[in-house]
Amino acid sequence: MHADPALVRSAKAHVTAEEWAVRTDLAAAYRAVAMYGWDDLVFTHISARVPGPDHHFLINPYGMLFEEITASSLVRVDLDGRKAMDSPFEINPAGFTIHSAVHEARADAKCVIHLHTSDGVAVSCRKEGLLPISQQSLFPLSSLAYHDYEGVALEPAEKKRLVADLGERNFMILRNHGLLTCADTVADAFLYMYILQKACEVQVRAQAGGGELVHVPKPIVAGIQKAAKVVLRQSGGMIAWPGIVRKLDRQDPSWRT
Repeated sequence: MHADPALVRSAKAHVTAEEWAVRTDLAAAYRAVAMYGWDDLVFTHISARVPGPDHHFLINPYGMLFEEITASSLVRVDLDGRKAMDSPFEINPAGFTIHSAVHEARADAKCVIHLHTSDGVAVSCRKEGLLPISQQSLFPLSSLAYHDYEGVALEPAEKKRLVADLGERNFMILRNHGLLTCADTVADAFLYMYILQKACEVQVRAQAGGGELVHVPKPIVAGIQKAAKVVLRQSGGMIAWPGIVRKLDRQDPSWRT
């Protein structure tokens, strides 16, 4: 059925308090991506693991703009892509392939964000990938993976290769495609994407200016790579997440419904 926001019925009374909390965080992430202009019509995805023993996760209804997403409109699915809770909406098969692969392989990846921003795709198209030329780039470089393009992500066989490339890292550049981050919380995954996106923006502008780029000295880069887990934990998403939520509420609090 067409993903019409008018068809959404409140899910709050039909889910646990824990699931509702995840739903509101995930809906906020969709609205924040739209707020920052990182959305690509209806063609990218953010997913979050549903608390509890079932390996279910929440993802956006296919055809709904990110600025229209609400906590109740999110679709609950299992790892085979079957709806695990009644919903009038369907999901994007390509989005399911990428997100289910990461959720199935990584218990710590409770939230996965995948975007097609212009700057992110631009960096993904360059052979050298993300360069150590800004302070922002050092955080992703401490935990960065790459995955070669294999076409539109519809083949289940690609899942194994994608998760093998990702390993235990939190940032991924999908060659010729876009960006991906994953983390234990929606807030952390969002902050990681913010930093990765900012690093790509800086790189694209720096390269557009021409001339020789100044790289961060290798010992500094290596030092951050060795301390990757410490660096990422110190960049906890809750530093910025409450402020983002307050801004969303000021603009339009309907994402909470």
